Order: sequence, then C-alpha cells, then structure tokens
Amino acid sequence: MHHRIPLPPALGDPFTLAEAAAAGIRRGRADAADLHRPFRGVRAAAAPTTFAELVACGARRLKPRQRFVGRTAVRLWGLPFPQRWTIAEPLDVAVPPDATPPKTAGVRGRRLNEHHADTWRIRSVPVVDPIAAVFSCAGALTLVDAVVLLDALLTAADNYPGLLRARPIARADDVRDRLQQWARFPGRGTVREALALARAGVESPKETETRLLLVGAGLAEPVVQHEVREGGRLLARIDLAYPQWRIAIEYEGDGHRTDAEQWRRDIRRQRDLEDRGWLVIRITQLDLDEPVALLDRVRRAIAARQG
Repeated sequence: MHHRIPLPPALGDPFTLAEAAAAGIRRGRADAADLHRPFRGVRAAAAPTTFAELVACGARRLKPRQRFVGRTAVRLWGLPFPQRWTIAEPLDVAVPPDATPPKTAGVRGRRLNEHHADTWRIRSVPVVDPIAAVFSCAGALTLVDAVVLLDALLTAADNYPGLLRARPIARADDVRDRLQQWARFPGRGTVREALALARAGVESPKETETRLLLVGAGLAEPVVQHEVREGGRLLARIDLAYPQWRIAIEYEGDGHRTDAEQWRRDIRRQRDLEDRGWLVIRITQLDLDEPVALLDRVRRAIAARQG
C-alpha cells in the first residue's frame, strides 16, 4: 500500500499551494489524490460540505483589499437571504475599483468602492458591513425579500433566528444615508421602497412576512412585538397585535412544537391573554402558503371587535 507523506500540522487545513511550498511540501504531494481542490490554488483534507467550510476554503485565496460581499456576506452575518444555500452557490468577492475581480470557478468577483463599506472580520474572514452586504445583493431581491432583510438589519433582538449577535445594529437613518452615498446600484429602488415598510424590533422573518401579508391585503398594520403589561409586570410580548381590538397574532414555528418548555409557555401565555379579553390567532407556515382562510379570519375578528 502506498502511504502519503503526512502534512505538517502547522500547515493547517485548508491551505494554499503557496503555503504548502513555504512549508516545504512539494507540488506532487499537494496535488495528491487524497487532497481536495475546492478552489484553484487551494487544497483541503476533505471536500467542504457546509457554508462555513466553503468560506474557510475560499478565504485562503483572498488577496489584500479583497473581502466577501453580496449574498456571501449576508449569510456570514446570519441575515435571512431568501434562497437556501447550496454547495454550488459561488462565493461573492469584492475588489477595489482599481483591481481586477477574481475569475475562477466557484467565485463571483465584482468591484466595490472601498469607502462604500466598512470591513469587518467574522471568524477571521474579511467581510463588508451588514448594510453593504444587503445593498450588494439587492438586485436579486423581491420587495418582500428586501423588507425581511432590512427588518433583520434594524432589529436589536438577541433572539432573531440565526442572526450573528456580535454585529453592528443599523438604524433606518443609517440605511438612508448609505443609499445616498451609494447613489445608483442594482436594486436601489427595491431597497428604498422596502425601507418604508421595514420596522425595528421584529424577531423573525415570518413576523415580517405575516405583517406584509396583512398590509398587502388591505388590513390595518399590526403593531410589532406589542407588550401587554399588568401592574407593571410584563404579561406577554405579542408577535403582531391590534391593541385597539385586543387581537394577537402569533406565528408558531417548528421550535414551538418540538420544544416542550416553549410549548408550555405558549399555552400559559395564550391563557393569560384570553383571560384578559384578548383574541389569540396562532398561525403556521401553512397559513402563509395558503393565506385566504387566515385573512378571512383576521377580517372577521376585526369586524367582531369593532362591532
């Protein structure tokens, strides 16, 4: 049996051919069949299967002044990009205007003015700031997609699913200022329209989708994360509420169903609200997929409370 020459642990994994040469590894060993080639000039002990693994491989070939941008940056920040990630999705890399964008399989290069975005590091990987991340993929977004991203961008909630907690919190004015700075770019009109519909304090993409569904159907806009207090004590915080009619709309994700403790808290909260005259409408993804019955129910609830 042919045994491969062990690679020095200090080389790390993944690594570039230049790093291998500097460590005394000959090209024949670096090109051996036991190593994978996720990108040109990069080697890894195993083929990447997750987004984090692919980014780690792609980051090895970044040059100075290059950084991740677009949907790659959006995913690094944990912002809810509408399309599910697949291994075939290229990594988006930005270079300054005076540099040539990378042209290699698995990488999508573009130019970006350096002063249009701050550079942050996530797990040592250079990435543009969250506002620039959203702007640089705006051309591929629908209006609803853009509102979902802006809601996630503006929220200070620490329980928003998947969102990187150690991130700069943006304000609506920050987004407006950056729109003016960037001037023209693909999707600018979508972002401008979405900003008028974005709300701070949202705690999940499904809250945004539900709110936009109700407003798009001509219903009054519900209040986001409405707090119900009694004697100074917080009784409940409602996903979406019509306080004037005591109507609560709660989105139930799979976590509410599979987490026993969460399920018990949900039941107690609903009971507490109903005891105080609230009508609680609990919805799931099926209601968003087939919204006619949900919209009819909300309309009936509002009519009954108005009467």
